[in-house]
Amino acid sequence: MLNIKDLQFQYPESGFRLSLPEWSVPAGEPAALVGPSGSGKTTLLSLIAGILTPASGQIEISGQALNQLSETERRNLRISRCGLIFQSFELIPYLNVVENIQLPYYLNPVLDRTSEVEIRAYQLAEKLGLSSYLNSRVTSLSVGEQQRLAVCRALITQPDVILADEPTASLDQANVERVMNILLEYTRERNALFIMSTHDPRLFEQFEHRLDFASLLSTSA
Repeated sequence: MLNIKDLQFQYPESGFRLSLPEWSVPAGEPAALVGPSGSGKTTLLSLIAGILTPASGQIEISGQALNQLSETERRNLRISRCGLIFQSFELIPYLNVVENIQLPYYLNPVLDRTSEVEIRAYQLAEKLGLSSYLNSRVTSLSVGEQQRLAVCRALITQPDVILADEPTASLDQANVERVMNILLEYTRERNALFIMSTHDPRLFEQFEHRLDFASLLSTSA
C-alpha cells in the first residue's frame, strides 16, 4: 500500500512546486496520474521510487517510510521491489532484446540471475509480441516495440511496485490493450502496487484510483 502525507517538493531554482496533502493507494488497485504536461506526474513517480526526495512530508510503501532510508537503502529497495517504465525507455543499444529484458540482473548484485530469469524473459517477450526479435539489437526495433520491451524489463524482477510513465504513449490501439491487460492482470494477481501516468482518457475507466494534477496545480499556485 502507498501512503503519502503532507508532501512538498520543489526543484532548486525553479518555480515549480508539488504539494500533495494526502493520497493513499491500496495494493492490487491500479491508480492513474492524470493532468497536463509539466504538472508533476513524472516528479511524483520519481518521488515514490525514491529517485527524488521531498523537502518535507512522508511517503510510505507497505509501511516503510522512504525518508527513513539512506540513499543506498532506497536504491536497493528500488532495484529489488520496483518495476520502472520510463518515457525514454533507457534501453542499452549494444545489447540485444533478451539481454535488455534481463538488464536489471546484469547491473545489480542485489538480484540473483538464475535460469528461471531467462525463462521468464522469454515468456514476457512472447506475451508482448517480441519473440521474433530476441536476438535483435534494440536499435532495429520500432518505437512501439522498444516501449513493449521496456514493459518486459519492468516485470522481469517480479516487482511488487510498478511505476509507469506514459507506458502506452507510442503504441497502436491493439498494443495499448495488450500492455494494459498484462499490467492490470499482473497487478491484481500479485496484489501489486501499480501507479501509471497517462494522458489517454480512454484508459481512465480501467483505474480504480485517479489523481488529477490539474487540481494540485490550482492549490500549489
